[in-house]
Amino acid sequence: MDLIHRIRGYVMPIVVALTVVFAGLGAMVDVGFYFAAAVFAVLTLVGLYDLTQQHHSILRNYPLLGHLRFLLESAGPELHQYFVESNTSGRPFDRDQRSLMYERSKNIEGIKPFGTELDVDATGYAFISHSVAPAAVVDDAARKMRVEIGGPDCKHPYSSSLVNISAMSFGALSGNAIRALNTAAKRGGFAHDTGEGGFSVHHREPGGDVIWQVGTGYFGCRTDDGHFDAGLYAETAQIDQVKMVELKISQGAKPGHGGILPAAKVTAEIAAARKVPMGQDCFSPPGHTAFSTPTGMMEFIGHLREGSGGKPVGFKICLGNPREFFAICKAMLATGIAPDFITVDGGEGGTGAAPLEFSDHLGMPLREGLGVVRNAIVGIGLGDQVRIAASGKRVSSHLLAGAMALGANWCNIARGFMFSVGCIQSQRCHTNACPVGVATQDPNLARALVVEEKAERAFNFHRNTVQALAEMTAACGLEHANDFQPEHLYERISPHEVRRLDQLYHFFEPGQLLEGRGDAGPVLQRFWDEASPDTFRAA
Repeated sequence: MDLIHRIRGYVMPIVVALTVVFAGLGAMVDVGFYFAAAVFAVLTLVGLYDLTQQHHSILRNYPLLGHLRFLLESAGPELHQYFVESNTSGRPFDRDQRSLMYERSKNIEGIKPFGTELDVDATGYAFISHSVAPAAVVDDAARKMRVEIGGPDCKHPYSSSLVNISAMSFGALSGNAIRALNTAAKRGGFAHDTGEGGFSVHHREPGGDVIWQVGTGYFGCRTDDGHFDAGLYAETAQIDQVKMVELKISQGAKPGHGGILPAAKVTAEIAAARKVPMGQDCFSPPGHTAFSTPTGMMEFIGHLREGSGGKPVGFKICLGNPREFFAICKAMLATGIAPDFITVDGGEGGTGAAPLEFSDHLGMPLREGLGVVRNAIVGIGLGDQVRIAASGKRVSSHLLAGAMALGANWCNIARGFMFSVGCIQSQRCHTNACPVGVATQDPNLARALVVEEKAERAFNFHRNTVQALAEMTAACGLEHANDFQPEHLYERISPHEVRRLDQLYHFFEPGQLLEGRGDAGPVLQRFWDEASPDTFRAA
């Protein structure tokens, strides 16, 4: 910086002088020099503007040179990702994780030579206990290792894969990306969550199984003023391709935060999928208008199940205040209406755009949220009826098995599937300038994503990921991934201490909350005692 400071006063005179010199050479020697003179003339004008503008102090003090700083700053994430970070230090996904996802999508075996690069003595290091009597590995696990979803009020249960595509809307993702993912879902026999952006033509035409998400904006089933339309809902929910319905309460990356899609981005296809007018901003409110109490929420879930013709209906939530979730559980008991599944999203989940503070500091991480949901559902005696899904950076077999040990029956993956169709973690999702055509509505950029080729990669990623989970399951002596228990997971809590997860966390027994034993732990017991089915607030 000292060198730049010393030469800053010479830059403009040199540029002006070169402009004059090349202009003179153009007049006396060769007109080709006029081109160079024009270039330096433009630089002169830019420098003069820098000196007189009042918005950037750096440019006023360092005309022309200051632009170099902004250029390097804009390229900082890429420079850091490619040249600075180690194999295990990157965020949100490090180089090893990205390589694993790319390799699985390309049918390349995820081999790591010479041993782990992780510090096994570091606090937080986790591992799974294997068995000296491993079980047989399930062949074609992606199709054979399934989980049945549907409670006693469900007429059409769904046999789900252990890994499905998590909620990502058309609008956040390009039409080509949606088509590639749904084509993979069709071929691989797994489900594709639509996200709250509606059941679009890009989901419909490939024909893959769909989990239709109904969000706070009721896109695809809304009245003109943005309220829920039961008739429109039933029309879509009863389509055979729609296998389950998911009511979105909140998501991990920005819980309690609404959104807006500017009018300029509301294309004809987006307007058709969301049932909103073109030429107007498209709002997604922070909360629902169809209900305002836990009891109302359960009654609404009952209406959604009835309107779908008896398909599985659940809800997605990022845990905040446990009392509110306990209130929902009490509403299940009071109404006799329970969801068929609950999707738990961790605070580490991703999105196309979220306030930094929301992404960093709002919402429970998946492990804690999953623990609360698992304990609550088991504690009220519905552990055998309500299935639980987990989402939030679960992209490897170790992380998938860990989620299942904590109570999940299956996992949803979003960013892993984005990587499979070409995402490079450029973190430009909110700019509409995704360089690989995944998170953009610009047709000139989206054309880079070739549907058939990327669909094959998404199919491979799913198949190889589930097969890796099956291999880890067998190595632990288990028949099914849902057999993982907290006792299979260990975590280092200090350089000299390791604990099993059932020693670190308290796991409820069936019906424990109903028995009033008072041993839920002082914090959770207080939340349970304060919860009411009539309000989300403290009773």
